[in-house]
Amino acid sequence: MRIGELARRAGTTPRALRFYESQGLLDARRSANGYREYDEADYRLVDEILTLQAVGLSLDDTKPFVECLRAGHETGDACANSIEVYQRKLAEVEACMAQLDAVRAGLQDKLTRALARPHSCCGADYADTNETTEA
Repeated sequence: MRIGELARRAGTTPRALRFYESQGLLDARRSANGYREYDEADYRLVDEILTLQAVGLSLDDTKPFVECLRAGHETGDACANSIEVYQRKLAEVEACMAQLDAVRAGLQDKLTRALARPHSCCGADYADTNETTEA
């Protein structure tokens, strides 16, 4: 199949496929007239790349998964390097969530203290906002 058909099937653009090729993630074969030619294995690689990006992996993070598929494995996460990417990315997400939890707790504390004090300088009634912050 040619680049346009692969792009349509995968739900991406020819430009993205050319970029994946420039990054070494996709290898196009060339027909006699110079057109890029792809097969089902290429479709599987692109699908894997897009699926992994949809769950938050960077394009660089997808390389071990692509290598795993190219090595003949049925799934891109059948190799140890792919598992390591999952573990690293999950640790990054958990660290980010912990940081956000700390920020949320700090903001909640500040808001609780602020709401406990009388507010009359600007005329706004902040007591009503307390109901929406306790969710």
